[in-house]
Amino acid sequence: MTTRIALIAHDKKKDDMIALAGEYLDFLRSCSLTATGTTGGRLANELGLKVERKHSGPFGGDLQIGSLLVEGRIDCVIFLRDPMTPQPHEPDINALVRACDVHNIPCATNMTSAHLVLSQLQLRAAQQSVAPL
Repeated sequence: MTTRIALIAHDKKKDDMIALAGEYLDFLRSCSLTATGTTGGRLANELGLKVERKHSGPFGGDLQIGSLLVEGRIDCVIFLRDPMTPQPHEPDINALVRACDVHNIPCATNMTSAHLVLSQLQLRAAQQSVAPL
């Protein structure tokens, strides 16, 4: 089963997202990826990842991803948030994080938690691909 991951990064965290995705590039190539607008564009252009792009966060992209999550079409959210910059769409961000909690979906909001989640998903995928003897 393909792992379905949503990737979101606030403006000041987009470089971190590119670095993170670069570290897990082979694994992410095997996943179904969805991202908000600019983040998805950078992942595609800079790393060659195939990404289903939604609107940018302030224009409803967080809500679009939240909708997929509620429908059971997202397994994990990596949302690199900038806690030091006010976001005009903060209610949408809170709704997405709340939806993760309600539906028991892992949501990593910083680099350390993103590494933990992605390394665990990568390990699980590797274990599932090993054929029994």
